[in-house]
Parts: sequence; structure tokens; C-alpha cells
Amino acid sequence: MIARLTFALTLVSLQPALAASRTFSLDSKESNVQAHVGKTGIGSFAGHEHLILAPSLQGDVNADLEDLPSSTVEVLVNARAMTVSEEGEPKGDAPKVQQAMRGPNVLNVARFPLIRFRSREVSGKKISATSYDVRVQGELSLHGMVKPIVLPLKVEVQGDTLTADGKISLKQSEFGITPTTAAGGLVQVEDEVPVTVHIVARVGR
Repeated sequence: MIARLTFALTLVSLQPALAASRTFSLDSKESNVQAHVGKTGIGSFAGHEHLILAPSLQGDVNADLEDLPSSTVEVLVNARAMTVSEEGEPKGDAPKVQQAMRGPNVLNVARFPLIRFRSREVSGKKISATSYDVRVQGELSLHGMVKPIVLPLKVEVQGDTLTADGKISLKQSEFGITPTTAAGGLVQVEDEVPVTVHIVARVGR
């Protein structure tokens, strides 16, 4: 009888901790990553910039809102699905830029079809009843190389939906990618690329 009572009390004491951790699966239709590729060089005035879109994200956020360091994040990007927005591009240029981006001299999606981010440490604080400032330290696997990065996120949790927004800058050269050039080298793509992350994840998807 005493053993049963002890076991029951143990279960009750564990329930709040278990309830605090929930798994949110990314909504691939609403989540996306955008990269803004700038230009530099002596002839940069004649070039144009590119907006790269990475839709159809997959992954999970295991969120412990009572103990943020216990949370984990994993996001997968299908490199083959990445596109170049036609916004700001001369007519007919977007498909050519997209082909070059996916090709062997840049992302080489035939060899490296997935881009993966996996958290190693999560920290942050609650700033309102439903929102959090979060700092995610993790590893980004891109173009066959794995590098540590830190991603700051603004996280909002409403019921069974979690949204997260963040910005980070990545250097192509750190992942073995040589920024492309045009016009005989007078126009060059900037090495540093600002990246915007928008995540929508839901429980039970």
C-alpha cells in the first residue's frame, strides 16, 4: 500500500514538468528562410541584388517554456527547393540566377541537397505572458561544412502554435562557397549574406 502511494505521488510530482515540454512541428507552408544577396566591387552600381527564398522547411521545436535550456530546435531546408525571387530582377534573369545558385559553383544541391540547423544550447527569458527572447546556439550544416552559429529569436506561443522570428548574417566563404562574379570581375556578390528566419510550428501536426 505504501509503495503504491509513493508511486502515485511520484507521478503527480512529475506531471507539471512533463506538461511544460511540448513538441511543435514546423508548418512547411508558413515557415520560410530568406537570404538577401548584395553586390560589391567597382562595377556594383551596374549590378543588382537577389532575394533568395527557402520554402518548405521541416523540423521540430521541443519547447520547455518553464526551463528554456531544456528546449531543442532542429530545422531542415531543402536546398533543391530554394528559389530566386523575381522581385527586383531584370525580366528573365531570375531563372538564370537560380540555376547558378543551385549549381556546382555555389550551393551544389546535387551533392548537398539538405541544409540543417541543430541546436546545442538554448537560453533566454520570458518577456510577457506569451513571448520570449531566445538565443539558440547550434550547428549549421551547409555545403558539406558544419559551423557553429548563434541565432537570436523572438518567440511567441499562443495555444498550440509557436512562431519565431530571427535574423543572422552568414559568410559564404566560411562554408566553402566562393562569392560569384560578373562583368569580368567588376561586380561581385557580397560574401556576407543577411538571413531572415520565420518559423510557424504547431502541436500535433
